Amino acid sequence: MNIQLSDHFTYKRLLRFVLPSILMIMCTSVYSIVDGFFVSNFVGTTPFAAINLTFPVLMAVASIGFMAGTGGSAVVSKTMGEGNRERANEYFTMIIAALFGGAVVLSVIGFIMARPITMALGAMQEELIRDCVLYIRIGFLSMPAFILQFAFQSFFVAAQKPGLSLKANVAAGIVNGILDYVLIVIFHWGLAGAAIATSAGQIVGGLIPVIYFMRKNDSLLQFKKFHMHMDVIGKVCINGSSEMVTNLSSSIVNILYNFQLMKLAGEDGIAAYGVILYINIIFMAIFMGYSIGSAPIVSYHYGAGNHTELKNLFRKSLTFLMISGVVLLAASPVLEEYFFRGV
Repeated sequence: MNIQLSDHFTYKRLLRFVLPSILMIMCTSVYSIVDGFFVSNFVGTTPFAAINLTFPVLMAVASIGFMAGTGGSAVVSKTMGEGNRERANEYFTMIIAALFGGAVVLSVIGFIMARPITMALGAMQEELIRDCVLYIRIGFLSMPAFILQFAFQSFFVAAQKPGLSLKANVAAGIVNGILDYVLIVIFHWGLAGAAIATSAGQIVGGLIPVIYFMRKNDSLLQFKKFHMHMDVIGKVCINGSSEMVTNLSSSIVNILYNFQLMKLAGEDGIAAYGVILYINIIFMAIFMGYSIGSAPIVSYHYGAGNHTELKNLFRKSLTFLMISGVVLLAASPVLEEYFFRGV
């Protein structure tokens, strides 16, 4: 069943459309979980603590990808809903180009400031500091691709190709998992192997969409020549700021928890808190995925002036989110027991 942004959405049609986005966010969230599994079982507690201490920093920086993706897809979808597809493609290309430029600058700064960042997180033992600096620097080398990967998750939905986004992220996750096993278990590269595996997966996840949208395709979006429209960039930032703040605040809370745990319980406390966060990441992925998958639909109908469908989407979204919250709350005691056994 080919589902279009302009359709009337029943529960079945809406869930079919957003399901790839939910699965996509889960696949993206697997990066830190897979790294944590291999490092905790085959490397040691200190490297595992280094991952859990530094990954929130990398996620905080990567949150600008959520901002550009959600804010940008809203602007692009609204423009398509108004009937101006050519301008929508120009905006799309401009947003991605500006995002990549900003991501490169942030990556250079993060790479240079890796040790001060680690010290600010509360790491005091030299071994832990060394591991944190290593993981952060390798992470910032692939940060532009990681940021683009988050942004394209929303733009694939706006292009009416959420399934392609899922495939790209599954491919990235497979690359990450295979390289984790090869580099850690077989070649014994330790934490460096985990960081390289994660970076490789992020590069795959960011590069596949670039290649797809550069070529002629059957989606609603394709890279075109563009002129800078700073007013549009401003709208993208404002529109997507809520998504960025949500992800940024989560990362900041994790950083603060880690900072206090480092003083109270040391590396073991960081490692234990990291395991708990893995469950939280999976649960949050459901709601984040629904938001990313449904936002372009809302923006399209807003641009088309279809207020009846907007009210329909609002009612169905509230129902889905409330039921999902209750189900996850009820399932969490059972799921966490099985999860803890595997880590």
